[in-house]
This record gives sequence, C-alpha cells and structure tokens, in this order.
Amino acid sequence: MTRSAPSVAQFPEPGYLVSQRDYYEILGVGKTASDSDIKSAYRKLAMKFHPDRNKEEGAADKFKEATEAYSVLSDADKRARYDRFGHAGVAGGPGGGGGVNVDFGSIFEQFGDIFGGRGGNRGGSIFESLFGGGGRSRQQGTPGRSLRAAVNVDMHDVLNGAERTITLRRPENCGSCKGSGSAPGGKRETCTTCKGQGAVHQQQGFFAVQTACPRCHGEGTLISKPCGSCRGSGQEVKEREITVQIPAGIDDGAQIRLSDQGEAGRQGGQNGDLFVEVRVAEEPRFHRDGSDLYTEVPVQWSQAVLGDKLVVETLEGEARMTMPAGTATGKLFRIRGQGLPRLHGGNRGDLLVRVYIEVPTKLTREEKSLVKKMLELDRKRDKTAASDSK
Repeated sequence: MTRSAPSVAQFPEPGYLVSQRDYYEILGVGKTASDSDIKSAYRKLAMKFHPDRNKEEGAADKFKEATEAYSVLSDADKRARYDRFGHAGVAGGPGGGGGVNVDFGSIFEQFGDIFGGRGGNRGGSIFESLFGGGGRSRQQGTPGRSLRAAVNVDMHDVLNGAERTITLRRPENCGSCKGSGSAPGGKRETCTTCKGQGAVHQQQGFFAVQTACPRCHGEGTLISKPCGSCRGSGQEVKEREITVQIPAGIDDGAQIRLSDQGEAGRQGGQNGDLFVEVRVAEEPRFHRDGSDLYTEVPVQWSQAVLGDKLVVETLEGEARMTMPAGTATGKLFRIRGQGLPRLHGGNRGDLLVRVYIEVPTKLTREEKSLVKKMLELDRKRDKTAASDSK
C-alpha cells in the first residue's frame, strides 16, 4: 500500500451540522406529507431503532437522526424555514454545538409509550445519553463537533486498498489542566446569573426569549482560577497525523467514519467523529461502472475480417482474448475477473472490451493495390447477389 502527501482537514464553520441528510428522506415521507404522516413515520423508526429494542451497531445513531428530523418537521415554523433554506434555516441556537436543538421533553410527551411511559425517568435518561443539549445535565459535558476531510486515491488503490495520512488540526483537551479549564487550586462554581442553567430568560413585550447566559456563555459554571495554558477553555488546538485505511472496492465520493477522531468534547463530553470523503481519480484507459471496467481496443480491418488473438491492458498487466472472424466494430467482449473487487466481498467484477476498426490514413502502393482489388471483388459479389435475387 502507498502513502501520499498529507491532506489537510479544516474546522467546520459555526452552525455546522453533523448530519446533512434530507429530513424527509430520513423519515421516508414526501415534502407534502401531513403532520400525522410525519408523526406515524417517526413512530415506526423510533420503535425500530430505539436502543432498548435494537442493540445492533448504528441503531442509536439512526434513532438520533430520526428524532432530529422529527423535531424539525413536526414544528410548523421550523419546517417552513427548513423547506425554504434547508439545514441552514434550522441550525444553531442556545446551548447547542451548531446543530438542531431537539425538544426532547415535547417528543417524550408525544411518544411516552415508546420511551418508557409518560413522565417516567427511563425515557428521559435514554434521551440524555443519546443527545447533547436540551434536557442534558451540565455535568455530562458538551459533545465535540464532527470534522470532515478528503483523500485522493487512484484506480489501483481501489483495486488493492490503500493507506493515507491526514494532517488534522483540531481542538483537544488541554494538557495542563486535562480539559478542566482550571489551574491548580481552582474549581468550578455555579454561575449565579443563570443559577447553573446555562441560559437566561428575557422578556421582550409579550414574548419570553431564552438565550445563552452572557456570563458563563452557556456552561452553567465559572472557573475561579482559569488554566494559564488554555485560558479556562479546557482545550487547545493541536496538529495530528491520522492514518486512514482505504478498503479495496470503495466508490468515488464514499465516506469513511473514524469514531472519536473529531473535535474533543468539553467537560467530559464525547468526542466528535471524523468523516473522510474518498475521491477516486479517473483512469484514462478505463471507465468504471460499479465493479466492472470498460476499455476500448483498436483493431485492423484485416483482423476483424479474419479474426485474431488480442492483447488487452488491464489494471494488473495484460490479458489475452480471442476475437472471432467477422467481428463488427463496436462488438463488446467480456474478460471475467479482471474488474474491481466488490466493497463487501464476493467475486471481482469483469473487464468489458469494446473493439473498433481503425481505418488507416496512409497506405503504400502495394496496400492501395490490394484494397482496390478487394473493392473490385466486393462489387462483383454484390452484383452476383443482386442478379441471383431476381
């Protein structure tokens, strides 16, 4: 396997969403779906992927994804903004890390039978363990944001698999204070402005608006003696080299998820993930269609008429194939097992060879004489065939 020059991953912009999938697609409904259709679709997904019902890997993520989609589409105002502006229209909000604020309490009340009974503690604890913000206690910390990067590979890497190294700059827990943000002798104290809630309520006319606490910036606590290295943030930006394994058979545009390799969580929160997009460079000699490869081979007119054994280039060298006599231009031949491996195992794809007759532009006198002779023979044959048909 080969190593290339490091790729550089940048931080996501504020308001970045980990999931950018269409919310209607997640719930499996159309954009004209009614409120009852949306609620019914979410209920089915919640019952299918609820962590108490489904212990398979990835079920919790799908449950979280469906709940995020429902929290937007079940709210008329959020849905209208989402329909108009997409994810950007519903991103951000107090207490969040740039994502959608999920109203866990409201959803829990609507679907108490799924989440452990109305008013019970069981459902609430499940929400708190799966989601940041909302009903999460401050002691659980803030999850880190996920990051994105990209690596470039070629067709040979798709054939054999590869390894790439990404140079990543990301926030990590401060080495001096171990992420606490506090210097020796310091401690965290409850913010007296928001009383540890991280948010304050402001009355604006008839409306009460909740915003992040201006004193503790939504943390709910203040540090009496901040760490000198990170100035109380608990994090510092570090450059890391991360190795990414590229599996054989991967498609162009596919994403590889590296768990916990994103931004570090704050105050004990879970780290974000790193999503690496794989970009496969085009191979001039071959066109890819899934695990199959297509190529073209020029042949002489005489070879097409008489037939011949051809040598065909593959990704691994050369292969031989027999072209029968009387082959027409554009004929497609299949060489089995000379394509690309399938990502999830199984037999390799095939190499499909399209032959085309190459017409010479310069001929010697002898060649011209032979071609003229052939032309005369062809005309004579056509006349004979025409008279026989009368």
